[in-house]
Amino acid sequence: MKTRHFLQAAVAAAALLALGASAQQPFPSQPIKLVVPFAPGGSTDIAARLLAEFGSRELGQPIVVDNKAGAGGSIGMEFVAKSKADGYTLGMATVSTHGANSAVYGSKLKYDPVKDFAPVTNVATTPSVFAVNPNKVSAKDMKEFLAQAKASPNKYSFGTPGTGSLGHANIAHFMALAHIELLHVPYKGAGQAMNDALAGQVDAITDNLPSALPHIKGGKLRALAVLSEKRSPALPDVPTYGELGFPQMGGGGWFGVVAPAGTPPEVVAKLNAAFHKAMKNPEFQKKIDELGATLIPGTPAEFGQQIQQAIARYQKVAQMANIKAE
Repeated sequence: MKTRHFLQAAVAAAALLALGASAQQPFPSQPIKLVVPFAPGGSTDIAARLLAEFGSRELGQPIVVDNKAGAGGSIGMEFVAKSKADGYTLGMATVSTHGANSAVYGSKLKYDPVKDFAPVTNVATTPSVFAVNPNKVSAKDMKEFLAQAKASPNKYSFGTPGTGSLGHANIAHFMALAHIELLHVPYKGAGQAMNDALAGQVDAITDNLPSALPHIKGGKLRALAVLSEKRSPALPDVPTYGELGFPQMGGGGWFGVVAPAGTPPEVVAKLNAAFHKAMKNPEFQKKIDELGATLIPGTPAEFGQQIQQAIARYQKVAQMANIKAE
């Protein structure tokens, strides 16, 4: 009897020791999931896959991209917010998920963009571009397009990643400022919206520059304006909204990494350092440049401030343009 009790105690002690050793393994000791809250093919997906490729090299563990699209990025971000706060589930945050969504969805949003996340680092800023299908729209520049749109309200349609998405908020804001009426066609992701813009199912699209640039350079889309503080080197002949007389439109969007709230600070610090090192890789920088984006790595605190600024900005935009999620 005593022998049996002794063996049981020994087994229990060994299990506790193994558990303790496992818990003390340095981070990361297993693959990391990076959730992209949009469909494959969009700018957020492109940036995430670059970060996963180069970040994996620095962390010594695979970073697996997992697309969880829907509701302007809200579904994916809700998943991240509710995940275990151990650093093994991260999210690709954008101005949409951590700015526009809180303004548009209000109490319907199932996560708090500030309280439910631990900012890790911002990654890059990128202009968005308003472009038209040249086979559907004859306007060669924004001045011509505005004249045509004013002459025929709701004749021209534009596609976005969804109702309440950043693209929807930006163009609704522009319509209010320019006093035009366009027909909004929401999709379930930027990739689907782009496909229909290229096919001529919608007349125009607003999208981040990285995913739209190849189609603009290939002549399948005509860029009329970029949402950025200054012209993009990738499209030097395309004016900013500010140059066109709409400085209220502000600047472009950004991509950054967040973890669930409660993630240990030392884990956040290690992720921040690894991603910053990855972004210093000349090959990474070259690919970002080719996408028309600009790297903006920073501290978790700095990224947190950028999130707060985005929330404040889009609260104003949603009120002005009367944007509400369906």
